[in-house]
Amino acid sequence: MSINMTDFNTVRQYNFPTTIRFGAGVIKELPEHLKAQGLSRPLLVTDPLVAGLGFFKEIVEDLKAKVGSVEVFSDIHKNPVKSDVEKGGEAFKAGDRDSIIGIGGGAAMDVARAIALRIHHHRDLFDYDDLIGGDQYVTEEVPYFITVPTTSGTGSEVGRSAIISEDDTHRKRILFSPKLLAKIVYADPLLTMDLPAFVTAATGMDALTHNLEAYVAKMFHPMCEGIALQGVSLIVRSIVQATHEPDLASRSNMMIASLMGAVAFQKGLGVVHSLAHPLSSLLDTHHGLANAVNLPYGMRFNVSGFEDKFRQIARTMDLKDESGEAVVEKLFALNKELKLPVKLRDVGVKEEHIETLSDLAFADFCHPNNPKPVSREDFKKLYREAL
Repeated sequence: MSINMTDFNTVRQYNFPTTIRFGAGVIKELPEHLKAQGLSRPLLVTDPLVAGLGFFKEIVEDLKAKVGSVEVFSDIHKNPVKSDVEKGGEAFKAGDRDSIIGIGGGAAMDVARAIALRIHHHRDLFDYDDLIGGDQYVTEEVPYFITVPTTSGTGSEVGRSAIISEDDTHRKRILFSPKLLAKIVYADPLLTMDLPAFVTAATGMDALTHNLEAYVAKMFHPMCEGIALQGVSLIVRSIVQATHEPDLASRSNMMIASLMGAVAFQKGLGVVHSLAHPLSSLLDTHHGLANAVNLPYGMRFNVSGFEDKFRQIARTMDLKDESGEAVVEKLFALNKELKLPVKLRDVGVKEEHIETLSDLAFADFCHPNNPKPVSREDFKKLYREAL
Protein backbone atom coordinates (compact mmCIF):
# COMPACT_ATOMS: atom_id res chain seq x y z
CA MET A 1 0.00 0.00 0.00
CA SER A 2 2.62 2.52 -0.99
CA ILE A 3 3.22 4.77 -3.95
CA ASN A 4 6.71 5.81 -2.87
CA MET A 5 8.12 4.51 -6.17
CA THR A 6 6.19 7.17 -8.09
CA ASP A 7 8.31 9.87 -9.71
CA PHE A 8 6.71 12.99 -8.25
CA ASN A 9 8.79 15.24 -10.52
CA THR A 10 6.57 14.09 -13.38
CA VAL A 11 3.30 15.99 -13.63
CA ARG A 12 0.29 13.69 -13.89
CA GLN A 13 -3.42 14.20 -14.25
CA TYR A 14 -6.26 12.24 -12.71
CA ASN A 15 -9.94 13.04 -12.50
CA PHE A 16 -11.69 12.34 -9.21
CA PRO A 17 -13.93 14.06 -8.26
CA THR A 18 -12.64 16.92 -10.46
CA THR A 19 -9.57 17.41 -12.65
CA ILE A 20 -6.37 17.20 -10.59
CA ARG A 21 -2.98 18.20 -11.97
CA PHE A 22 -0.42 16.72 -9.61
CA GLY A 23 3.37 16.96 -9.43
CA ALA A 24 6.37 19.09 -8.54
CA GLY A 25 6.23 22.45 -10.34
CA VAL A 26 2.71 22.01 -11.73
CA ILE A 27 1.74 25.47 -10.42
CA LYS A 28 3.62 26.90 -13.42
CA GLU A 29 0.71 25.72 -15.62
CA LEU A 30 -1.77 28.07 -13.93
CA PRO A 31 -1.32 31.18 -16.15
CA GLU A 32 -1.73 29.24 -19.40
CA HIS A 33 -4.83 27.50 -18.07
CA LEU A 34 -6.46 30.84 -17.24
CA LYS A 35 -5.60 32.21 -20.69
CA ALA A 36 -7.07 29.11 -22.34
CA GLN A 37 -10.35 29.80 -20.50
CA GLY A 38 -10.33 33.44 -21.65
CA LEU A 39 -9.80 34.67 -18.09
CA SER A 40 -7.51 37.57 -17.21
CA ARG A 41 -8.70 39.11 -13.90
CA PRO A 42 -8.45 36.51 -11.13
CA LEU A 43 -9.10 37.17 -7.44
CA LEU A 44 -6.55 35.21 -5.42
CA VAL A 45 -7.97 34.28 -2.01
CA THR A 46 -5.49 33.25 0.66
CA ASP A 47 -4.68 33.81 4.34
CA PRO A 48 -2.41 36.54 5.76
CA LEU A 49 0.47 34.10 6.42
CA VAL A 50 0.56 32.59 2.93
CA ALA A 51 0.18 36.07 1.37
CA GLY A 52 3.60 36.98 2.76
CA LEU A 53 5.47 33.86 1.62
CA GLY A 54 7.92 33.78 -1.28
CA PHE A 55 6.17 31.12 -3.34
CA PHE A 56 2.88 33.07 -3.21
CA LYS A 57 4.57 36.24 -4.40
CA GLU A 58 6.09 34.22 -7.27
CA ILE A 59 2.62 32.96 -8.26
CA VAL A 60 1.29 36.54 -8.25
CA GLU A 61 4.21 37.87 -10.32
CA ASP A 62 3.91 34.98 -12.81
CA LEU A 63 0.19 35.66 -13.26
CA LYS A 64 0.74 39.41 -13.63
CA ALA A 65 3.39 38.83 -16.30
CA LYS A 66 1.39 36.28 -18.31
CA VAL A 67 -2.30 36.91 -17.63
CA GLY A 68 -2.95 40.54 -16.73
CA SER A 69 -4.62 42.03 -13.69
CA VAL A 70 -4.32 40.15 -10.39
CA GLU A 71 -5.95 41.06 -7.09
CA VAL A 72 -5.22 39.40 -3.73
CA PHE A 73 -7.72 39.08 -0.89
CA SER A 74 -6.20 37.79 2.36
CA ASP A 75 -8.23 39.51 5.10
CA ILE A 76 -9.50 36.28 6.68
CA HIS A 77 -9.53 34.64 10.12
CA LYS A 78 -7.88 31.27 10.75
CA ASN A 79 -11.38 29.98 11.57
CA PRO A 80 -13.30 31.86 8.84
CA VAL A 81 -16.38 33.95 9.63
CA LYS A 82 -19.21 35.41 7.56
CA SER A 83 -17.72 38.92 7.40
CA ASP A 84 -14.58 37.47 5.72
CA VAL A 85 -16.79 36.19 2.90
CA GLU A 86 -18.73 39.46 2.58
CA LYS A 87 -15.48 41.45 2.32
CA GLY A 88 -14.13 39.04 -0.27
CA GLY A 89 -17.32 39.34 -2.33
CA GLU A 90 -16.96 43.12 -2.27
CA ALA A 91 -13.33 42.84 -3.41
CA PHE A 92 -14.41 40.61 -6.33
CA LYS A 93 -17.02 43.11 -7.49
CA ALA A 94 -14.98 46.26 -6.86
CA GLY A 95 -12.04 44.84 -8.81
CA ASP A 96 -14.27 43.55 -11.65
CA ARG A 97 -12.79 40.08 -11.29
CA ASP A 98 -13.69 37.17 -13.61
CA SER A 99 -12.45 34.13 -11.64
CA ILE A 100 -11.48 32.97 -8.15
CA ILE A 101 -8.37 31.02 -7.14
CA GLY A 102 -8.21 29.66 -3.57
CA ILE A 103 -4.58 29.25 -2.50
CA GLY A 104 -3.70 27.89 0.93
CA GLY A 105 -5.13 25.57 3.55
CA GLY A 106 -8.68 24.90 4.66
CA ALA A 107 -9.48 28.46 5.76
CA ALA A 108 -8.49 30.01 2.42
CA MET A 109 -10.35 27.31 0.48
CA ASP A 110 -13.51 27.74 2.56
CA VAL A 111 -13.54 31.50 2.11
CA ALA A 112 -12.74 31.28 -1.61
CA ARG A 113 -15.54 28.77 -2.17
CA ALA A 114 -18.01 30.83 -0.14
CA ILE A 115 -17.07 33.96 -2.12
CA ALA A 116 -17.73 32.01 -5.32
CA LEU A 117 -21.20 31.22 -3.99
CA ARG A 118 -21.76 34.82 -2.89
CA ILE A 119 -21.18 36.50 -6.25
CA HIS A 120 -24.47 35.54 -7.94
CA HIS A 121 -26.48 34.46 -4.86
CA HIS A 122 -27.83 37.42 -2.92
CA ARG A 123 -29.83 35.96 -0.01
CA ASP A 124 -28.31 36.12 3.47
CA LEU A 125 -25.21 33.88 3.31
CA PHE A 126 -26.51 31.47 5.92
CA ASP A 127 -29.79 30.94 4.05
CA TYR A 128 -27.60 28.58 2.00
CA ASP A 129 -26.71 26.48 5.09
CA ASP A 130 -26.93 22.85 3.96
CA LEU A 131 -28.12 21.73 7.40
CA ILE A 132 -31.38 23.63 6.90
CA GLY A 133 -31.82 22.68 3.25
CA GLY A 134 -30.14 25.82 1.94
CA ASP A 135 -28.62 24.04 -1.06
CA GLN A 136 -32.03 24.37 -2.78
CA TYR A 137 -31.31 28.09 -3.19
CA VAL A 138 -28.02 27.52 -5.05
CA THR A 139 -29.60 28.03 -8.45
CA GLU A 140 -27.22 30.41 -10.27
CA GLU A 141 -23.83 29.78 -11.82
CA VAL A 142 -20.64 30.59 -9.91
CA PRO A 143 -17.44 32.27 -11.19
CA TYR A 144 -14.72 30.03 -12.62
CA PHE A 145 -13.10 28.49 -9.52
CA ILE A 146 -9.62 26.95 -9.12
CA THR A 147 -7.93 25.59 -5.99
CA VAL A 148 -4.24 25.36 -5.10
CA PRO A 149 -3.49 23.57 -1.80
CA THR A 150 -0.45 24.64 0.21
CA THR A 151 -1.02 22.29 3.16
CA SER A 152 -1.83 18.58 3.34
CA GLY A 153 -4.71 18.59 5.78
CA THR A 154 -8.31 19.42 5.02
CA GLY A 155 -8.32 18.36 1.39
CA SER A 156 -10.75 21.25 0.78
CA GLU A 157 -9.33 21.64 -2.70
CA VAL A 158 -11.53 18.72 -3.83
CA GLY A 159 -14.51 19.63 -1.63
CA ARG A 160 -17.96 20.95 -2.51
CA SER A 161 -18.65 22.70 0.78
CA ALA A 162 -17.34 25.55 2.92
CA ILE A 163 -17.52 25.74 6.71
CA ILE A 164 -18.05 29.36 7.77
CA SER A 165 -18.80 30.53 11.32
CA GLU A 166 -21.14 33.22 12.55
CA ASP A 167 -19.15 36.30 13.59
CA ASP A 168 -20.70 36.63 17.03
CA THR A 169 -21.57 33.11 18.24
CA HIS A 170 -18.89 31.31 16.16
CA ARG A 171 -21.47 28.63 15.39
CA LYS A 172 -20.30 26.74 12.32
CA ARG A 173 -22.46 26.64 9.17
CA ILE A 174 -22.03 24.47 6.07
CA LEU A 175 -22.48 25.94 2.59
CA PHE A 176 -22.79 23.11 0.06
CA SER A 177 -23.44 22.58 -3.62
CA PRO A 178 -21.90 20.44 -6.38
CA LYS A 179 -21.48 23.78 -8.21
CA LEU A 180 -18.82 24.71 -5.63
CA LEU A 181 -16.42 21.98 -6.78
CA ALA A 182 -13.27 23.50 -8.28
CA LYS A 183 -13.00 23.22 -12.07
CA ILE A 184 -9.36 22.18 -11.68
CA VAL A 185 -6.92 21.59 -8.80
CA TYR A 186 -3.20 22.35 -9.05
CA ALA A 187 -1.65 20.09 -6.40
CA ASP A 188 2.05 20.96 -6.24
CA PRO A 189 3.90 19.31 -3.33
CA LEU A 190 6.73 21.86 -3.67
CA LEU A 191 4.35 24.50 -2.27
CA THR A 192 4.33 22.57 1.04
CA MET A 193 8.09 22.11 1.38
CA ASP A 194 8.67 25.21 3.52
CA LEU A 195 5.77 24.67 5.92
CA PRO A 196 6.81 24.84 9.59
CA ALA A 197 6.98 21.47 11.36
CA PHE A 198 3.99 22.30 13.57
CA VAL A 199 1.74 23.15 10.61
CA THR A 200 2.82 20.01 8.74
CA ALA A 201 2.14 17.85 11.79
CA ALA A 202 -1.21 19.41 12.74
CA THR A 203 -2.60 19.46 9.19
CA GLY A 204 -1.31 15.93 8.61
CA MET A 205 -3.13 14.66 11.69
CA ASP A 206 -6.23 16.44 10.38
CA ALA A 207 -5.93 14.39 7.18
CA LEU A 208 -5.44 11.21 9.23
CA THR A 209 -8.57 12.04 11.24
CA HIS A 210 -10.58 12.47 8.02
CA ASN A 211 -9.48 9.08 6.73
CA LEU A 212 -9.99 7.23 10.02
CA GLU A 213 -13.37 8.77 10.79
CA ALA A 214 -14.58 8.19 7.24
CA TYR A 215 -13.57 4.52 7.43
CA VAL A 216 -15.52 3.86 10.65
CA ALA A 217 -18.48 6.19 9.90
CA LYS A 218 -21.82 4.40 9.86
CA MET A 219 -22.99 5.31 6.35
CA PHE A 220 -22.66 2.66 3.62
CA HIS A 221 -20.02 3.72 1.10
CA PRO A 222 -17.52 0.92 0.31
CA MET A 223 -15.61 3.04 -2.23
CA CYS A 224 -14.87 5.69 0.40
CA GLU A 225 -13.72 2.98 2.82
CA GLY A 226 -11.11 1.71 0.35
CA ILE A 227 -9.86 5.25 -0.30
CA ALA A 228 -9.73 5.98 3.44
CA LEU A 229 -7.58 2.93 4.20
CA GLN A 230 -5.06 3.86 1.50
CA GLY A 231 -5.00 7.39 2.91
CA VAL A 232 -4.27 6.04 6.41
CA SER A 233 -1.47 3.89 5.02
CA LEU A 234 0.23 6.79 3.23
CA ILE A 235 -0.01 9.12 6.24
CA VAL A 236 1.33 6.65 8.80
CA ARG A 237 4.33 5.97 6.54
CA SER A 238 5.01 9.60 5.59
CA ILE A 239 3.92 12.09 8.26
CA VAL A 240 6.96 11.87 10.57
CA GLN A 241 9.44 12.34 7.73
CA ALA A 242 7.32 15.08 6.13
CA THR A 243 7.36 16.90 9.49
CA HIS A 244 10.96 16.50 10.62
CA GLU A 245 12.99 15.75 7.46
CA PRO A 246 10.76 16.64 4.52
CA ASP A 247 11.54 15.37 1.05
CA LEU A 248 9.52 15.34 -2.16
CA ALA A 249 8.21 11.78 -1.65
CA SER A 250 6.94 12.32 1.91
CA ARG A 251 5.36 15.69 1.06
CA SER A 252 3.75 14.24 -2.08
CA ASN A 253 2.34 11.24 -0.22
CA MET A 254 0.87 13.56 2.42
CA MET A 255 -0.76 15.74 -0.25
CA ILE A 256 -2.25 12.67 -1.96
CA ALA A 257 -3.53 11.30 1.36
CA SER A 258 -5.08 14.65 2.23
CA LEU A 259 -6.99 14.66 -1.07
CA MET A 260 -8.08 11.08 -0.38
CA GLY A 261 -9.37 12.00 3.08
CA ALA A 262 -11.56 14.75 1.67
CA VAL A 263 -13.04 12.35 -0.88
CA ALA A 264 -13.50 9.63 1.75
CA PHE A 265 -15.34 11.79 4.24
CA GLN A 266 -18.25 12.09 1.84
CA LYS A 267 -19.16 8.96 3.82
CA GLY A 268 -19.28 11.04 7.00
CA LEU A 269 -17.15 12.00 9.99
CA GLY A 270 -17.81 11.43 13.68
CA VAL A 271 -17.07 11.99 17.33
CA VAL A 272 -13.53 13.38 16.87
CA HIS A 273 -14.64 16.27 14.69
CA SER A 274 -17.49 17.01 17.08
CA LEU A 275 -14.96 17.15 19.92
CA ALA A 276 -12.62 19.36 17.86
CA HIS A 277 -14.99 21.93 16.34
CA PRO A 278 -15.93 23.53 19.71
CA LEU A 279 -12.24 24.09 20.52
CA SER A 280 -11.93 26.22 17.39
CA SER A 281 -15.20 28.05 18.15
CA LEU A 282 -14.54 28.71 21.84
CA LEU A 283 -10.75 28.94 22.06
CA ASP A 284 -9.73 29.61 18.42
CA THR A 285 -7.66 26.41 18.44
CA HIS A 286 -6.09 25.38 15.12
CA HIS A 287 -8.50 22.81 13.63
CA GLY A 288 -5.83 20.23 12.83
CA LEU A 289 -4.35 20.52 16.31
CA ALA A 290 -7.82 20.12 17.89
CA ASN A 291 -8.35 16.93 15.87
CA ALA A 292 -4.87 15.61 16.69
CA VAL A 293 -5.34 15.91 20.46
CA ASN A 294 -8.84 14.40 20.44
CA LEU A 295 -8.18 11.64 17.88
CA PRO A 296 -6.89 8.87 20.21
CA TYR A 297 -9.70 9.44 22.73
CA GLY A 298 -12.44 9.52 20.08
CA MET A 299 -11.12 6.39 18.38
CA ARG A 300 -10.89 4.54 21.72
CA PHE A 301 -14.57 5.42 22.32
CA ASN A 302 -15.43 3.72 19.00
CA VAL A 303 -13.50 0.45 19.40
CA SER A 304 -16.07 -1.57 21.36
CA GLY A 305 -18.49 -3.20 18.95
CA PHE A 306 -16.35 -2.34 15.92
CA GLU A 307 -13.35 -4.56 16.58
CA ASP A 308 -13.28 -5.85 12.99
CA LYS A 309 -12.93 -2.33 11.59
CA PHE A 310 -10.09 -1.55 13.99
CA ARG A 311 -8.39 -4.85 13.14
CA GLN A 312 -8.32 -3.70 9.51
CA ILE A 313 -6.96 -0.27 10.53
CA ALA A 314 -4.22 -1.99 12.58
CA ARG A 315 -3.26 -4.10 9.53
CA THR A 316 -3.19 -0.99 7.36
CA MET A 317 -0.87 0.64 9.91
CA ASP A 318 1.33 -2.52 9.91
CA LEU A 319 0.88 -2.99 13.68
CA LYS A 320 1.95 -6.33 15.16
CA ASP A 321 -0.97 -6.27 17.59
CA GLU A 322 -4.08 -6.10 15.40
CA SER A 323 -6.35 -4.57 18.03
CA GLY A 324 -8.21 -1.33 18.59
CA GLU A 325 -6.08 -0.51 21.62
CA ALA A 326 -2.93 -0.89 19.52
CA VAL A 327 -4.39 1.61 17.02
CA VAL A 328 -5.10 4.06 19.86
CA GLU A 329 -1.58 3.65 21.24
CA LYS A 330 -0.16 4.27 17.75
CA LEU A 331 -2.14 7.55 17.57
CA PHE A 332 -0.77 8.70 20.93
CA ALA A 333 2.74 7.72 19.79
CA LEU A 334 2.36 9.66 16.53
CA ASN A 335 1.34 12.83 18.37
CA LYS A 336 4.37 12.50 20.64
CA GLU A 337 6.71 11.81 17.71
CA LEU A 338 5.33 14.87 15.94
CA LYS A 339 5.79 16.95 19.13
CA LEU A 340 2.05 17.63 19.35
CA PRO A 341 0.27 17.71 22.71
CA VAL A 342 -1.69 14.68 23.93
CA LYS A 343 -3.73 16.52 26.57
CA LEU A 344 -6.32 19.29 26.16
CA ARG A 345 -4.85 21.30 29.03
CA ASP A 346 -1.80 21.85 26.79
CA VAL A 347 -3.96 23.70 24.25
CA GLY A 348 -5.60 25.98 26.82
CA VAL A 349 -8.66 23.94 27.83
CA LYS A 350 -9.65 24.29 31.49
CA GLU A 351 -12.13 22.44 33.67
CA GLU A 352 -14.53 25.39 33.50
CA HIS A 353 -14.71 25.07 29.69
CA ILE A 354 -16.01 21.49 29.72
CA GLU A 355 -19.74 22.19 30.16
CA THR A 356 -19.81 24.69 27.28
CA LEU A 357 -17.61 22.47 25.09
CA SER A 358 -19.95 19.53 25.75
CA ASP A 359 -23.00 21.58 24.75
CA LEU A 360 -21.31 22.67 21.52
CA ALA A 361 -20.04 19.16 20.73
CA PHE A 362 -23.47 17.61 21.24
CA ALA A 363 -24.99 20.25 18.91
CA ASP A 364 -22.30 19.61 16.25
CA PHE A 365 -23.26 18.15 12.86
CA CYS A 366 -20.56 15.44 12.62
CA HIS A 367 -21.31 12.91 15.37
CA PRO A 368 -24.66 11.67 13.94
CA ASN A 369 -22.48 9.73 11.44
CA ASN A 370 -20.32 8.23 14.19
CA PRO A 371 -20.59 4.42 14.23
CA LYS A 372 -22.18 4.55 17.69
CA PRO A 373 -24.35 7.23 19.32
CA VAL A 374 -22.62 9.93 21.39
CA SER A 375 -24.54 11.55 24.25
CA ARG A 376 -23.78 14.86 25.89
CA GLU A 377 -22.55 12.88 28.90
CA ASP A 378 -20.20 10.92 26.61
CA PHE A 379 -18.71 14.18 25.31
CA LYS A 380 -18.21 15.38 28.86
CA LYS A 381 -16.41 12.15 29.80
CA LEU A 382 -14.22 12.32 26.68
CA TYR A 383 -13.22 15.93 27.37
CA ARG A 384 -12.41 15.06 30.99
CA GLU A 385 -10.39 12.04 29.91
CA ALA A 386 -8.41 14.19 27.44
CA LEU A 387 -7.96 17.12 29.85
